Amino acid sequence: MFFEIRTYGKGELAQLYCPNVTIGAARKKLKVWMNYYPNLMDELRSIGYSDVSSSFTPAQVKLIVEALGEP
Repeated sequence: MFFEIRTYGKGELAQLYCPNVTIGAARKKLKVWMNYYPNLMDELRSIGYSDVSSSFTPAQVKLIVEALGEP
């Protein structure tokens, strides 16, 4: 399967990584994984990441995939 780097809703991307749980649980799990990589969170914040935003930009998705691998 080919993973496309594009804008994803936070729940949408989280469910790609955790397809067998609810959206809320997937979002929490993705956040835990993202926090496991402290440099990732710093890099994401430097390009506009916010806990209150509802989506990830393509640049943010690229950083997440580089850290976590493709979903």
